[in-house]
Amino acid sequence: MATIVRDFPHAVRVIENVFIPLADGTCLAAKIWLPDGAEREPVGAVFEFLPYRKGDGTAPRDEVMYRYLAGNGLAGVRVDLRGHGESDGLPDDEYTPQEQRDAQEAITWIGSQPWCNGSVGMTGISWGGFNSLQVAAHRPPALKAIMTLCSTDDRYADDVHYKGGAVLAMDMLHWDTYMLLANAQPPDPRIVGERWREMWMARAEAASPLGEIWLQHQRRDVYWKQGSVCEDFAAIECAVYAVGGWQDGYSDAIPRLLSGLSCPRKGLIGPWGHTRPEFGSPGPAIGFLQECVRWWSHWLNGEANGVMDDPMVRAWVQDSVPPAPTHHVRPGRWVTAGSWPPPFASATSWQLNDGSIDRDPLPPVERTIRGRQICGLDAGAWCGEGETADDPDDQRADDGMSLVFDSAPLEQPLAILGAPLVTLDLASDRDRAALSVRLCEVQPDGASLLVTRQLLNLTHRDSHEHPQPLEPGRRYSVEVELDDIGHRFAVGSRIRVAVSPTYWPHLWPSPEPVTLSVFTGPGSRLELPVIPLDAPTDDEPFGSPQSAAPLELVELATQRTSRVLTRDVQTGRSDLTYLWNSGSDTVLPHGMRVAFDNEAVYSIVEGDPLSAQVRCFQGISYRRDDDGWLVRIEARGTMTCDRDAYHLEHRLTTWEGDVPAHERTWTRSIPRDLS
Repeated sequence: MATIVRDFPHAVRVIENVFIPLADGTCLAAKIWLPDGAEREPVGAVFEFLPYRKGDGTAPRDEVMYRYLAGNGLAGVRVDLRGHGESDGLPDDEYTPQEQRDAQEAITWIGSQPWCNGSVGMTGISWGGFNSLQVAAHRPPALKAIMTLCSTDDRYADDVHYKGGAVLAMDMLHWDTYMLLANAQPPDPRIVGERWREMWMARAEAASPLGEIWLQHQRRDVYWKQGSVCEDFAAIECAVYAVGGWQDGYSDAIPRLLSGLSCPRKGLIGPWGHTRPEFGSPGPAIGFLQECVRWWSHWLNGEANGVMDDPMVRAWVQDSVPPAPTHHVRPGRWVTAGSWPPPFASATSWQLNDGSIDRDPLPPVERTIRGRQICGLDAGAWCGEGETADDPDDQRADDGMSLVFDSAPLEQPLAILGAPLVTLDLASDRDRAALSVRLCEVQPDGASLLVTRQLLNLTHRDSHEHPQPLEPGRRYSVEVELDDIGHRFAVGSRIRVAVSPTYWPHLWPSPEPVTLSVFTGPGSRLELPVIPLDAPTDDEPFGSPQSAAPLELVELATQRTSRVLTRDVQTGRSDLTYLWNSGSDTVLPHGMRVAFDNEAVYSIVEGDPLSAQVRCFQGISYRRDDDGWLVRIEARGTMTCDRDAYHLEHRLTTWEGDVPAHERTWTRSIPRDLS
């Protein structure tokens, strides 16, 4: 638990809503936290730009973070994107050039306010981390530094749409359905007045399923390159602090940023999921708000506090633990380095032989695996949220449906930090096939702990921009770089590499069952980024978590998160159902009552890849009991396939009170592009 801080060096003044004017006449809604007296002694300002509604969506988190920053001498400015919350305009796709232009105008406005000293920082987790990087690449003069959490430099490689060129069944439709809901939410009548309904109906009419756009771009084309700062790292000149966790879906971006950028930069990777480090789930949580104050005070207020004298990167190297769907804490240690890759990491190679991992190659053997469609049901979430049953469970069932290669029991611990590399000499019996590669730790009792993994659409083996079909039966040498990880294998454990052409529901299945051949011996190997057991460490470098006093919320119903697997043995159908933070009903201090529901079901029939189906439901209602105002929005999405196309169905429905206000449906088939 965080220590609640109530007595700050500065008293805090809050401006609940102000409109930032843009050149095209649009006004963006903002909430501002100021240290008392900032108009007399201006301070640096930290800016966050999101679609998630400052008035209620992120209000509890914003109050904790920005009151803490303001109490320590920094302004906080939380702004809603165009078409969201109380901001004018209509919602659009993710991370658009318009969004980036709006952010630059907002930064100019913030920097010119009498309470700002002219220096602005930009921050955010997930969406706000994405656009912090994207806006930094435009180099607005007032922007001096950013802090990007759980985000990516490459929109194609590391987001909810594709991984290794493979369609992500786990997250694409789920996120698409959420954005359909989010883009149709109303403004607050208490702020915008009588025009709220006109704004709401315009948003609902403009909303459309973004998944239709994403599936039209199955290759890494110009659509994905826009907003991917890895296209030109040199464009970013301001200071960058990149933060994330190993359980998060975006952690690979941090090593790429550290090695690709040339500006002042720092990196922090903990054991956490898609959450801020002060909440630290799974633990240990850290005093991250104190670290934020150090970073921003240095870059925005000119304070010489030594933050840039610290190591460039701190990464949590996790110890071995029994596999479980939820971990409250991941034991380990902070390893530090002055650069990335860590100068003390050495690439160490092993050969993949006939079921074994050895230092030397043995005579080659052809090993085959016919993919089972239910392989992957113990994979956990692609992007874990922390203590929410998102972790991969024991991998023995999935290992039993894969080709596995095991080392001898380790005679001493083995620590790695970086991206393992698996090279496979393989062949497929189909012209379209995919690959799941997992690195596991098989513990002495036989339990299999997932360490890291990767997916690859094998038609993308040489290029995500120019994929090519496979020639059935032809041998290919394929390199698969697994997700970066910090992990310490225990004495007595075995290192396992597991290979499968299926991985549901992370990987959308190939159009036909695939039999994969792996040729062991000299052409198939594992390379691990091994670090010394006495690599530089930093014990408890951040102190204990702190926060400002949270908003006083009334929770009429608490959020529920669950993961339920049902399997009909007779029909062969498996249904994996996720509830993600669903069923909440909360009253905010200003009287807004918000209830939210969120469900995703991933279904497949063993032996039939064309039976794959994802169904998602998102629902939200807003009401005020004192004046009877009530609106509800529901979004539903379904994704199926045949051999040649993906099929999407969506429905968006809104109500004002008990009366339907707007309804629209979409049906779309999009050709499969070598997937």
